Amino acid sequence: MNKLLAVLICTGLLSACDSNEVGDVSLGVFTTKDIKLDFLNDPIVTGVTCHVASIEADLDFSDPSDSSISCRQTGEITAAMIAQIDKSKSGEVVFKKSKSIFFKNMKVRRIFDADNQTLMYVSYSTKETAGSYKHSLSTVPLWGTQAYQAPAISNTKPTN
Repeated sequence: MNKLLAVLICTGLLSACDSNEVGDVSLGVFTTKDIKLDFLNDPIVTGVTCHVASIEADLDFSDPSDSSISCRQTGEITAAMIAQIDKSKSGEVVFKKSKSIFFKNMKVRRIFDADNQTLMYVSYSTKETAGSYKHSLSTVPLWGTQAYQAPAISNTKPTN
């Protein structure tokens, strides 16, 4: 029992020291749950910054799975950056954060929509909660950046 308590205290202390945390909103005196606001700089597309809001429950066995994400262009986005990213339909994980001691994680995945020249960032929980995998989406259009590629113009006329 003492080992479990030590693990819980260390986990709570480590989560409080998150270097990406930019805000902490208390949900009240009689709860251990807070809204934590973290920032994420895309490690490859460095001109994109995302802010993620999620509930954390210090000294609790689990955190709620809800999260919200908002991403914006905050710097230069180049064609060289876009050339380096995973362009598969499932994209790639760019951020991962533990949400409980029971193997639940919150992840942020980047997916490239080449047809619309847009980066999509989806935050999601890796465990089902109340019959649902909680998720949130934000997009960053490449329009106006060095990375923007105009769509090829089709020479065919649409048929009705």
